[in-house]
Amino acid sequence: MKGIKIELKWAIIFVIAGLLWMYLERLVGLHDELINKHASLTNLYAIPAIGIYILALLDKRKNYYNGVMSYKQGVISGLIITIIVTLLNPVSQYLTSEIIAPDYFPNIINYVSETGEMTRAEAEAYFNLPGYILMGLVYAPAMGVITTLIVAIFVRKKG
Repeated sequence: MKGIKIELKWAIIFVIAGLLWMYLERLVGLHDELINKHASLTNLYAIPAIGIYILALLDKRKNYYNGVMSYKQGVISGLIITIIVTLLNPVSQYLTSEIIAPDYFPNIINYVSETGEMTRAEAEAYFNLPGYILMGLVYAPAMGVITTLIVAIFVRKKG
């Protein structure tokens, strides 16, 4: 456990940041009156997400590897964070859809149905908690691996 203490800390920070982002989206109206802008603006979360991975790997390099970290060590650290974030994803999705933004699914279903992007049945099948949990279990590791492989290049440091 001691060996992954830093990764655990940063995975929890990542999940909390994601929950705060969802709360911010709801506050600015991206889950209701500005729902037409949600699909593009929600992607801005990539900026703090990448920043968190950078800070996490820098923390690991400084406080675990004494300022020296290979690419492989960075990748392993990032992958551990990604695994923990993925495991926490169902809880995060539940908190988002049930507590932070309980009106998001009905609102997005209405929006895509009214705009003709999907039929109501298609929208209801796509926009729901089990579907989002499943998507998160695929999306979180995919994006975590890509982010890790890139960030580890920039935070590696030879002795």
